[in-house]
Amino acid sequence: MAAAHGRMSDSADGMGDVKDTEDADRHSGTSGPPAFRAAVEALRSSRLRPQVEVEPTPAPQRLAPYAYALEAVVVDGEQELADGRLVLLHDPAGHEAWQGTFRLVTLVRAELEAEMAADPLLPEVCWSWLTGALQARGLTYGEPSGTITRAGSHYFGGLAERPAASQIEIRASWTPREGLGGAPDTSAHLLAWCDLLAQVGGLPPAGPGDASVVTLPQRRGPQSR
Repeated sequence: MAAAHGRMSDSADGMGDVKDTEDADRHSGTSGPPAFRAAVEALRSSRLRPQVEVEPTPAPQRLAPYAYALEAVVVDGEQELADGRLVLLHDPAGHEAWQGTFRLVTLVRAELEAEMAADPLLPEVCWSWLTGALQARGLTYGEPSGTITRAGSHYFGGLAERPAASQIEIRASWTPREGLGGAPDTSAHLLAWCDLLAQVGGLPPAGPGDASVVTLPQRRGPQSR
């Protein structure tokens, strides 16, 4: 997998280039503490269901000393059903709000039928998709937090022919419990995240379902890629 690259500097002495390269390494999984490198390697070597296409993307550089990011899209043939981003953060000194040294942060989006977006229970159901995906994989985690946002778009003037669109957005973070060597089982967390993406996109579960997770039928016709 490709690594994230920092922006090059125009400084004459080249020191800016060195700093940018070091920052890129710290946020690409190619350097850092052994626990962080092991966590990143587990993400890179995970085997995922074929409908979820995952690739590395530049990680944020101000949220933690070390970070690694992935972006994904759920596809069905030539159609995109959902997309998202997963960021692994690591602070060897620990973080009070995380109650640990690692944190996973995610953004997941998909389009929905307008009637579904108006369902008052939709936020609770979407949150259950996340917690249910983690529980179905037998994962332990702490300090979960997040927001569920639903938005509608209506088009006018030159765009009036477009049908109204509704979108659900899940923003969440949680602390994965650390295992041997101080690294969490990031591969299992990635699989759970892909389960969430697939469920938001309307795909059936890859394995035995979790009865605690509610599946909503009918999603807006996906966009062509």
